[in-house]
This record gives sequence, structure tokens and C-alpha cells, in this order.
Amino acid sequence: MSQVLQRLIAGRLLSFEVGKLAQQANGTTTIRYGNTLVLATACAGREPLERGDFLPLTVDYEERLYAAGKIPGSFFRREGRPNQEATVTSRLIDRTLRPLFPKGFNHEIQIIATVLSADKENDPDICALIAASAALTLSDIPFLGPVSAVHVGYIDGNFTLNPTLSQTENSLFDIVVASTKDAIVMVEAGAREAPESLVLEAIKFGHEANQEIIKFQEELCQIQGKPKMEIKPRETSSELLNQIASLFDSKLDGVLEQRGKLPRERALDSLREEIKQALGNSFAEDKIELAFESQLRVEVRRRILRTRKHIDSREACEIRPISSEVALLPCTHGSALFTRGETQILSVTTLGSVREEQALDGLGLEKSKRFMHHYNFPPFSTGEVKRIGTPGRREIGHGALVERAIIPILPLEENFPYTIRLVSEALSSHGSTSMGSVCASSLSLMDAGVPIKRPVAGIAMGLVTGEGGDYVILTDIEGMEDAYGDMDFKVAGTSQGITALQLDIKLKGVNEKILAEALEQARLARLEILGKMGQTISTSRSELSPYAPRMYEMTIDPNKIGSVIGPGGRTIRSIIDETKATIDVKSDGTIIIGSSTEEAAQKAIKIIEDLTREAKLGDIYTGKVTRLLNFGAMVEVLPGREGLVHISELADYHVAKVEDVVKVGDEIMVKVIEIDSQGRINLSRRAVLEGLSRLPGARVRDTLAPKYQGHNSRDAKP
Repeated sequence: MSQVLQRLIAGRLLSFEVGKLAQQANGTTTIRYGNTLVLATACAGREPLERGDFLPLTVDYEERLYAAGKIPGSFFRREGRPNQEATVTSRLIDRTLRPLFPKGFNHEIQIIATVLSADKENDPDICALIAASAALTLSDIPFLGPVSAVHVGYIDGNFTLNPTLSQTENSLFDIVVASTKDAIVMVEAGAREAPESLVLEAIKFGHEANQEIIKFQEELCQIQGKPKMEIKPRETSSELLNQIASLFDSKLDGVLEQRGKLPRERALDSLREEIKQALGNSFAEDKIELAFESQLRVEVRRRILRTRKHIDSREACEIRPISSEVALLPCTHGSALFTRGETQILSVTTLGSVREEQALDGLGLEKSKRFMHHYNFPPFSTGEVKRIGTPGRREIGHGALVERAIIPILPLEENFPYTIRLVSEALSSHGSTSMGSVCASSLSLMDAGVPIKRPVAGIAMGLVTGEGGDYVILTDIEGMEDAYGDMDFKVAGTSQGITALQLDIKLKGVNEKILAEALEQARLARLEILGKMGQTISTSRSELSPYAPRMYEMTIDPNKIGSVIGPGGRTIRSIIDETKATIDVKSDGTIIIGSSTEEAAQKAIKIIEDLTREAKLGDIYTGKVTRLLNFGAMVEVLPGREGLVHISELADYHVAKVEDVVKVGDEIMVKVIEIDSQGRINLSRRAVLEGLSRLPGARVRDTLAPKYQGHNSRDAKP
């Protein structure tokens, strides 16, 4: 039976509807917020998978362009691969829900959130997350929710709950806060150099706002909720765990203290094989493998809590050695190499014309973007052999995070009319390649001469919790600390404040005290990294690379755009063919010309100026005779602009026939003597000749090529 519940959230009606759509799913909910409508379904496999060491969860966020009244722009005219925003939203939902499934439940789970209607005011991402939580809460799938999420903005000095998409453009930050009844589960943020204290207040504000939506879901569950499936976890023999622990006692510390990722992994592999040999007669190999991983996690966490240090014996707040260099690649527009420990990133900047902006085919307000960051993670970065394919969700998500961190420090388009593409290549990975990419990208932009506001850097924070509320916050986590720890908190920003956040946890949530400490540690680490980066390059270069295009901006009367474009675009194409420059014309009359050479750019500018220049009363031009009439001659004084030289104005003597003085194709100097109310131009050759005759020592003859030919009134001095 269909059931609808409604609640007013941030001045707009939030509606949950169940029992109407997609009834064969384990759980289903439709959420409406404003006129944005999202259907979420949750399905689980009937039988558990054999291996129980990884949660087999898949989250798909599907944007249907009919939701915004659009037809897809692809050749096939149907939705294809999810765009970047859809992929980031899928990851956002996954990262929120994954920690909230009970351990031991290893059935395949699939969450599908489909946007059915988008009003371009209310962001469908949080609707999809809340709908997914409600679908799981109502289903028979074990779930430790419900969970809720809100957007928090800061506009005109006040926190704004769920700002509309248009309001977000004027906000200091846009923070997505996801939380359960007790704790914060996930944070995703982009900010314009916001102070840590304000960001923390915003997270608290969002957490409190989530409580009403969580209660709303609990009410819904009491009405429509299903009994939960029974969990049958795979049990690991306590005897096996104890034997592995005893074998660890004398050897594990030496293994973990190995400096370097590969030496440590080789030592662990050797210890793993040794334990398999020792216990292989008593236990199955797959059980030994699972028990080894389980006990290793316990021992690593115990060591960190005991020593209050990193696995490699660094102090908790200590950053691994950092080095950087710029201008590595000779033919690129900008390049930088950033190394932190064994994490190494090469970032390359490419500058292009405005026409190279990325066109977007999504549900949001943006139609294109001029800055793109792409992240690549080749298999050699981890010393592995894998197939190279198209970018996966991880690559797209990391690329988007870095993009968000960099955007606030970029120059405005009117000050730097370029399309900017950054590519970060992860050459070696051992802890937070995404934050390494932020640092490398900042250096690369400065090397390219992009006038950024100031450098930006990033750091990844970790957490290990113990009994009785004990915990250790780690600065600059490495791979094993990410895998076996409880938190991966990425913080990027400048010396002035935060530009991006991303919080992932493996607990049911973290409290505000831990977040406050982590943010402060991250701030100090960020300042230290910025100091190291500044030793390599501290400000943007004053000159662009000789390989980068030069962009020039000019403005014309919007009514003259047609003169530049020409019939069917013939005029602008001819200019491009002649000058080899790129020309982009905007509806407000702004024209951006790009060229690798100054000469070609100036030539294009001159042609456009001539096409759009207006004839002025009193100006002198050298024009070409285009037509002969009984009463005078038509002369083209500017491209596409003709004026009449009456027969009486053709010479400083009486002219019987026009043909006696000029013929079609002749170039003559003429002066504008009248522009009538209809814009028609009247010209005089006689006025020019009389003016020249008054020059000291001049001997004027009736010639069609006087020495002043090619000058206008600003150059000639009659």
C-alpha cells in the first residue's frame, strides 16, 4: 500500500513515498524535495559469498536527462557512461553507507538511485543518499542506519541549510555532511579558503540538521519496515588466531619497521608463507589467509596505539620527506614533480583557447567548464601488472577532489582567458596520491605562468581507535595505515584556509572533538608543506611557456558580431584560414583571439577592427572604387562599408563624366563629409586634394596614388 510522509526542511517540503514504485526490490523509496524527485532501490543477493573479508556493495547513481527536459547530446541520443558529477555522487553515497553494514554480512548489495525529475534548484545528490538510506532502512537488509545528509552553505555571514544551486555560487563553501543519530559518517566539501573553525561549525550545524530527517526515516520504518535478514558470519578459529598471534610476537615488529613499501611487503609475504608452512597441516590455506589478515590488522593497530607513532616509527604529526621540482618537460606549458615519501606525482599543465572548454551534458546549471583536472593511476605506481583501461571511479573521484581544491585559487576568465587542463600522473603510490596531486598541480600551474592567487597543498589524516575512547590521529598516512586504520581525512587548502575536504571512515561515525584535532593537525602540516614547495617556486612565472598560445581579448559592439561571423560563418573562417589564429566570439561582443605568434594574433585583431570600425565624420580613408554611377562613384572605405563620392566631389575641378577620373578597382583617398540619419556615408575626394594643396611646399597633381595613401585622418595632417 502506498504511503506518503512529508516534512518541512529548510523551507521546502521533503516527501517520502513507499509502496508505489519498484516493489520487487528488497527496499524502495521515492523522495521529492522541491521538484527534484529521486527513486532509490536496495537489493541483496539471496546467498552469501564465500569470502567474507570485503563488503560486496555496489552503488549506482543514474541521471536521466529527461529529468531536466533534455535530450542527450551524444550520437546515440541516449545516456551512456556516467559523467564526472554522477560518478562523484555514486562515490559519495557509497562512502556514507559502507561503514553502516554490520560485519559478517557478505551478501551482494546493490543500491540504485535514479533521478526522475530535476528542478535545477535542489541538488539531487543528497536526495539520492537519503532515499538510499530509507530504502535500506525499510528493507530486510541488515543496516546500522538510518543516515541523513545535508548541504551547508555560508552566505552573507550565515549558515544556510540546503542552499539552492544558484545560491551555492555565492557561498563561501558547500559542505555535504552525512551523519547517523550519534556521529558524523562522511564529509565532502569545496571552499574558498575557509578557516578551520568555521568549517567545523558548519559540520556541527549539518549534523544537527540531519537529526530531523533521521527521525523521519525511523517513523517511516515503524510503518513499512521489514524484518531484517539473519547474519551468518564466517567464524575464524580462535585457536588459529592465537597460533598466528604467537608466531607474530617475535617477528612482526621487525617486519613492520622495514623502511619502504616494497621491502615491507616482501617481508610480510615471507612471514605469511612461513606461517602457512607452520600451520598448513592443521588448517586450510584459505582460513590461514583470512586469519593472517585479521590478526595483522589487530597487531598493526595495537602497535600504533602503544607507541603513539606511525608504523614506520615517525612521530604521529611527522610528515615524510618532501621534494619537488618544476619545468621537467621541455615542450609542455608547465610541469612539476612532487614527492612525499614513496608517493610521487607528475603534474602537467596545458593551456588552450576558450573554445576548448568542456561541454557538460548533465542535470546541473553549468553547461561548460574552463578548468579540468584529470588523474591517472597506472599499475606500475604500485609495482603491479594490470590491464590499462578507461578511468575508473577512483580515478574520476580523485581527479574531481583535486579539481575542487584548485578552483578557488585560479584567476577569473576575464583576467586570464584560457581553458586550463591539468593532468596528474601517479608515478608511485604509498599514501594519498590525491593530496600529492594537489601539491604537484599547484606547482605546475605556477611553472606554466598561470597567475594563481597563492599555492595550495593537501595532506591526508588518519585515525586509529582503541578501547575506552583511546585514539591516535596520524598526519600523512601511508598505505597500510589507510587500509587498517579507521579514517582517511583529506584536507587541502592555502595558507589562508581550506579549499577542499573529503572524510572517509570505517567506523559508525566520528565525533566533533576528533574532527577538530584532525583539522588543526592538518593545518599545521599544510603550512609545512607549503613552505617546502615555496623553496622550489613560490609565485607564478611572469611569462608563459613559448609553446603556450597567446590569448588576446577585444570588445566590439554586439551589433557588429554579424560582420565578424559573416554569412554562414564565411568571414570568420576566412580570418582563421588567413591568420591561423583561434577566434571565439561571445554574445556580449567579447572576442578572444589565440595564437602561438604575436604577428598572427595582431593580424587577426587588425582584420576584426577593420570589419567593425565605424566611419567617422571628418576621417580620411584610402578606399577602393566598387561601382560607377551616372552621378558618382561608390567607394569601400571599411570592409563591407561603402560611401558615395558625388561627381562634384571627385576632383578639385569640373568633372564631366565619372569615368574620366576613376574606374572600378582604383584606390583613392576620400574624406567623410556627411553621415545621414539612415547611416549612409557621403565622401569627398575634392576635400582631400584641397587639404593636401595647403601643405607647405606641396605640388598637388590629380593622381590616384598620392604619397599619403594608406593613412587615415589620425596619421595624415592636412
